[in-house]
Amino acid sequence: MTDHTAQPPTITVRPARTDDLPGLVASSTGLFAEDAGTRDPSVDADWPREHAAESFASALADPARLVLAVECAGAVVGHLTGSLTEPTAMRPVRAATLLSVYVRPEQRSSGAGARLVEAFVRWAAERGAAHAEVSAYAANSAAIRFYERAGFTPQTVTLRRGL
Repeated sequence: MTDHTAQPPTITVRPARTDDLPGLVASSTGLFAEDAGTRDPSVDADWPREHAAESFASALADPARLVLAVECAGAVVGHLTGSLTEPTAMRPVRAATLLSVYVRPEQRSSGAGARLVEAFVRWAAERGAAHAEVSAYAANSAAIRFYERAGFTPQTVTLRRGL
């Protein structure tokens, strides 16, 4: 008897490549539509369509930046970007900042997001970062819980007042 149970497609987290740019732009567009575009009226939700390709291309060429892609069935279904900041007189340690992370809703139960963050933390540690940081909208409780499960703890709070 043959088992005809369909296996879910394999999810791969890997360094992004130049040929991933269209998928990275689509992923960034999804992030803006779900998060910043609905939570912050001062953010241009169309930014990814106009600027993300150039931004990702620049990041891919910068050794102080990390761009990861989540691939499923040959398509980019998520991404992570991060950067390193060098020590300064005021902050005398190297730090890593997780700038953006997104996984399409249909792949969110796959563990891809956790794998992206683990890869980012490894990358940061390998480059001598003293710590890793990420910011999330206060209203995005799901993102905050996700980052807390990954070991991040609250450090600062940004307060805003409209004028």
